[in-house]
Amino acid sequence: MAERKVLVVDDEKLIVKGIRFSLEQDNMKVDSAYDGEEALEYARSNQYDVILLDVMLPKFNGFEVCQQIREFSDVPIIMLTAKGDDMDKILGLEYGADDYITKPFNILEVKARIKAIMRRVEGRKNSNDRAASPRVIESGDMKLDCEGRRAYIAGREIGLTVKEFEVLELLMLNPNKVYSRESLLQLVWGSDYPGDVRTVDVHIRRLREKIESNPSEPKFVHTKWGVGYYFLND
Repeated sequence: MAERKVLVVDDEKLIVKGIRFSLEQDNMKVDSAYDGEEALEYARSNQYDVILLDVMLPKFNGFEVCQQIREFSDVPIIMLTAKGDDMDKILGLEYGADDYITKPFNILEVKARIKAIMRRVEGRKNSNDRAASPRVIESGDMKLDCEGRRAYIAGREIGLTVKEFEVLELLMLNPNKVYSRESLLQLVWGSDYPGDVRTVDVHIRRLREKIESNPSEPKFVHTKWGVGYYFLND
């Protein structure tokens, strides 16, 4: 198995040192950045399996870093947020983060969450390798390249995060089937994900902003009020 690479971004050097030591014990390669500008430089010049990103950073804050990374990469991002600050968690998801951990945290939780994301990404890759689902899904002018993990509308590529793509892929593979928010949370994020159904709502909203010409009157991803979400097949 290829060596796993993690970028840890936090301006508190003792926290970075502790995380680095713990992850290296599990044979992961760890790069460290201490401000937003340095984090972006690392993210642009390296390929990571996961980025652990603190919200409060010098130069660029974590939200700005996350937003800029999403312009060129769908690498899984775990935000480190203030304890009990729901707005930080929601904003992190809005800017494209895949998960969040509240401070102060237990290093064992950090390791568990990093490994959980790696397992989910690896599991998704393996299922694609087994050709369990079609390589390309099309509906109207929407095309999803499941192998290349890319989405297109009228031939133009749409930049989706890992979770946005996985939500859309699941819905398109099962057109007209209504999924509850709880079902989507379990199927896409996994049963070990500690977040709540607001995570699904945030990702659906971001997805609509990217794929719908009028998000308030969606053509693709619809809401069944009181039940959940579904993809309307032409």
